[in-house]
Amino acid sequence: MTTPLLSPELIASFIEIVGSANALSSPAETAPYLVESRGLYHGTTPLVLRPGSVEEVSRIMRLASQTRTAIVPQGGNTGHVAGQIPREGKADMVLSLERLNRIRDIDPVGNIIVADAGCILADIQKAADDHGRLFPLSLGSEGSARIGGNLSTNAGGTAVLAYGNMRQLCLGLEVVLPTGEIWDGLRRLKKDNTGYDLRDLFIGAEGTLGVITGAVLKLLPKPLGHHVAFAGLGSVEDALRLFDRASSLCGPALTGFELMPRIGIEFTTRHIPGVRDPMPTVHPWYALIDISTSDSAESAERLVQGVLEAGVNDGLVENAVIATSEAQRKALWHMRESMSPAQKPEGGSIKHDVSVPVSSIPGFIAEADAAVMKAIPGARICSFGHMGDGNIHYNISQPVGADKQAFLNRWREINAIVHGIVLRYRGSISAEHGIGQLKRDELAEIRPAIEIELMQRIKHAFDPAGIMNPDKVLRSSST
Repeated sequence: MTTPLLSPELIASFIEIVGSANALSSPAETAPYLVESRGLYHGTTPLVLRPGSVEEVSRIMRLASQTRTAIVPQGGNTGHVAGQIPREGKADMVLSLERLNRIRDIDPVGNIIVADAGCILADIQKAADDHGRLFPLSLGSEGSARIGGNLSTNAGGTAVLAYGNMRQLCLGLEVVLPTGEIWDGLRRLKKDNTGYDLRDLFIGAEGTLGVITGAVLKLLPKPLGHHVAFAGLGSVEDALRLFDRASSLCGPALTGFELMPRIGIEFTTRHIPGVRDPMPTVHPWYALIDISTSDSAESAERLVQGVLEAGVNDGLVENAVIATSEAQRKALWHMRESMSPAQKPEGGSIKHDVSVPVSSIPGFIAEADAAVMKAIPGARICSFGHMGDGNIHYNISQPVGADKQAFLNRWREINAIVHGIVLRYRGSISAEHGIGQLKRDELAEIRPAIEIELMQRIKHAFDPAGIMNPDKVLRSSST
């Protein structure tokens, strides 16, 4: 599709703000910014702008507001719902935050780090580690995901059970509004009840209210003890009971409890180099148990052994291994984090990022499995994820030998089946990936009318011109 044109004069004005070296316009240059990782959405843009300062972002937004030019903020382009992708057939301009990648300050005593929104998550983790601290957000895409995108989607990851998602890990924000005004909310306070909490409006807003340019993030003391175990289980019900036992025995030291099916282990060992099945025996389900303690390695070891012993005694754990080195711990986590990409070589995959109450996970999986298999006999269901916080990635690979495109064409139909079951359990159709373009229309269908109306009022109050990431989360009435 031909990219719509803005006037040469307007293009020149935007380029002047960032300099010609940081304004990309050729198809080869803009291509990486126009498609998301699953290839479901392809956008068009006349220009990708890469500002190098907050002031440049402000000037871009001021000009965009004056000219009603649509702006799509983008971090590491790792999102799964196309919230970071410009619309196809429109003249949306991509605003990449990749050059805003400076760590502004670290205060180990106050346990905070102040960083630009374009900082890569792994770099934040390393900076914290270099100062004897922990930034606990952990994602499979942490080597390329950027903090601004993590905040804009309220990212969760594997450690939400103990540390919360990005909303809980952020104290303050700096945001450029659609008008170009800069809100300096980089507060370092854990207690601050002076008026409305504007920070929480921008976290999870997916760039529809403003451009996050900086953040104050919480750090924690590094754990002195860390142990990881991998348990073979007979059923999801056994996994839930084991989680309950682990929670009771470990309390806040239980930093991760991941549920994995046998088919997920088979996919990762088949397609991910270096991944091996850690057990000599085969089990229907598995749990990865991560325990971190503040006092010593010995205490973490005692806790993980206690959880496994209790699981064996209760008839829940059929077999288990405990990682005895950092390399083994990383290998177990790598297997878990590879579960999503390992599905790609198996053909088409219809994915769901859902959450239900923790105690409802077995019922949800059983009911969804039955409904999906009735709709698509031979479908291969790989449901895995963060059992400790109720977030299940309910993914369905095509039947062996099926036509990939014909399978993917049933995406909306299967979404309706799975999400209908999620809603009956009073769950969420978007646990940690956001709404973006993928789930925008579905959001409007499942939320009460007053809730959608309130969202639209907030959107209009912050972005009356409708230029801020249009048609994401809510359908736009303009641009």
